[in-house]
Amino acid sequence: MSAVVLAHSALAYTRCLVLQPIRKLPVAHRSPCSLKPLRVLQPGRCYAAVLSREDRNHLLSGVDPSNIDAVTRILEQGKNAADRWEIAYSSFLTPPTLHDALLALKRVADIGIVVWGGYSEAERCRLALGNIEAMNNSVREEIEAAAVSAVSISGNFKYDKVSHGDFLGAVLGTGIVREKVGDIIVKGDQGAQVLVVPELAGFLCAAVTQVRVVPVETSPIPLSDLEVIIPKKDVMKTVEASLRVDAIASAGFKMSRSKLQDTISGGALFINWKEVNKGGATLKTGDVVSLRGKGRIEIGEINVTKKGRYAVEIMRYL
Repeated sequence: MSAVVLAHSALAYTRCLVLQPIRKLPVAHRSPCSLKPLRVLQPGRCYAAVLSREDRNHLLSGVDPSNIDAVTRILEQGKNAADRWEIAYSSFLTPPTLHDALLALKRVADIGIVVWGGYSEAERCRLALGNIEAMNNSVREEIEAAAVSAVSISGNFKYDKVSHGDFLGAVLGTGIVREKVGDIIVKGDQGAQVLVVPELAGFLCAAVTQVRVVPVETSPIPLSDLEVIIPKKDVMKTVEASLRVDAIASAGFKMSRSKLQDTISGGALFINWKEVNKGGATLKTGDVVSLRGKGRIEIGEINVTKKGRYAVEIMRYL
């Protein structure tokens, strides 16, 4: 008895293999992949997925060092699901990790991707990953429903003000880890709505009975009942000589360039959630620039004027 794995993929599967006999197919019935060399795995061993040095350098280029391990796991998860014609789901990802994961995944041709956090403006999202053809043939609503569930936590908080952190603490106090919890929408003195992985929604409803000292009722709700506050945006345009972040952010945050440079030197500016220490970094459409204490702006359409300057659309979140 032995087990085999195709050597054509740079991303091998992470799992302990159940040993099966090798079944040879007639050449006329073999797929192009099955004609490639097979590597026989030793019985009783667990083979961990690894990236070759070449593939690692290519796929993880531009990924923040702090996200390398997480993005590598997501790549392996996506490749595994694609090869099996299944759909796999990541944990809830923070914006920086999500940004880097998408950067790497878009370099893999056969993996389909759906990003979903329960509503269109969600900050923490999950990735649904699978064979791109299978994903295209699937109903998006079904993929989304399998990714995220919503739970309502209701109580009378009129005389005991609570915050996002209080609800998060109550949820994590049940033993659920942060990666299984998405956004928490606080509803003032009425409670909150929590996004969570579907397999833990029932447990959460049974486990959360109070927030701080206030008794609460916890129940599942459809995603359509989420009371999301759509962030307001102020759209503006600026014309600059370059696409340097100090020039565009100065216009977007309505700050002098010299004052902005001081904040950059102090580590308060982020491009796509990554700290930037120099004002010379260049921006492109879709980049998100955050300034501590000032919010964030998103770079929209960029056009070159007849004089060779850059007309930049900026959306500032209020």
